[in-house]
Amino acid sequence: MQNPSIHRLTKPALFVLALIPLAFLVYRGIHNDLGANPIETLNRYTGGWVLRFLLLTLAITPLRRLTGWNTLLRYRRMLGLFAFFYACLHFLSYAWLDQNLVLADIIKDVAKRPYITVGFACLLMLIPLAATSTNAIIRRLGARRWQALHRLVYLVGVGGIVHFLWLVKSDLREPLIYGAILAVLLGFRLWHRVRREPVSVAAGTARQALP
Repeated sequence: MQNPSIHRLTKPALFVLALIPLAFLVYRGIHNDLGANPIETLNRYTGGWVLRFLLLTLAITPLRRLTGWNTLLRYRRMLGLFAFFYACLHFLSYAWLDQNLVLADIIKDVAKRPYITVGFACLLMLIPLAATSTNAIIRRLGARRWQALHRLVYLVGVGGIVHFLWLVKSDLREPLIYGAILAVLLGFRLWHRVRREPVSVAAGTARQALP
């Protein structure tokens, strides 16, 4: 079990590390190092970090099961919230810098372009996940309903990959790498669930056979 004093240090350290991509982006902006198309750079950069934090969040459960390090669960919530944070920055860079916060234009663009439609749907799905991340909400919903709701993160992950694939169109290497990682993470969950089902059925049969 992890020493509590170490845990008190690792969570703030993770928080600071998760802000480094934003700090680097601000640094590049101050030094006019966002390339020939700064808006596209901002969109790609923030969108990339949404996917990275989503994949890190989804990696917690497989890593915990493979290593037995249950303390990893303490960091899953923070990683998920940072995925939402960078998703908000990603959408803001689009809505503000690309669409000038004109609501009618944003709605028209979301309806017209499929990759934006998918990306916007992913953002909407992330909102209830972020809103129900506190211990009080988890207790109010109950563990089973909370877990059912938070399985939306799988759809968000798949939608994020599709959003990225449809955006880049030609150079598909990066979104395909993310897609392969997501497939491994979701495949592990499926394998673990299938492996557990025969055990559960056998246990249920044994209980029914008892006098």
